[in-house]
Amino acid sequence: MNAYSVIVFGLCPLLATPASAADFSDSVVSVLDGNTIEVLHNTHAERIRLNGIDCPEKGQTYGNRAKQASSELVFGKEVTLQTFGKDKYGRTIADVLMSDGTNVNHGLVKDGWCWWYRKYVPNNRELERLEKNAREAKKGLWADSHPVPPWEWRAQRRDAAKGSPHAQYEYSDPYAETHQWFVHTVSMVPL
Repeated sequence: MNAYSVIVFGLCPLLATPASAADFSDSVVSVLDGNTIEVLHNTHAERIRLNGIDCPEKGQTYGNRAKQASSELVFGKEVTLQTFGKDKYGRTIADVLMSDGTNVNHGLVKDGWCWWYRKYVPNNRELERLEKNAREAKKGLWADSHPVPPWEWRAQRRDAAKGSPHAQYEYSDPYAETHQWFVHTVSMVPL
């Protein structure tokens, strides 16, 4: 075996390192919304996007309650992150685990504060089961007869920002008829 072979074989374990090598544990220093937290890592706050879930946005119905639920679970506590790379915004995507092994992502779905994000984890049967149970029990946001998924809410806001005249009616809104009546009534008032 020559020196080149020794170097190549010596590097093989480094090349075969699994994605979990980026996993780490530290304290949660901030909760930005229901599915985004900051965890201290190498003396700086690293932004973490909870994997496989989507909570209501700030300004959306249940958005503040989802943030509060996340805060109650993790703020100021030591967590371990099982990481899955970065999202398009540079946030680390992770499952967040408490010291007792509790999966925070699962807990938020179980308690009804977010959706299973099928788009990114379509085969996650555990999140599917937890969401189904929360819906049936009408927990959290599922107490609402027509909760609006955050991806629909974001799309509706993007459409509204683009000036779409019908954007406000392009989502399932239990008050759509009231909104339409109000818009019609206001448009009939002489100025």
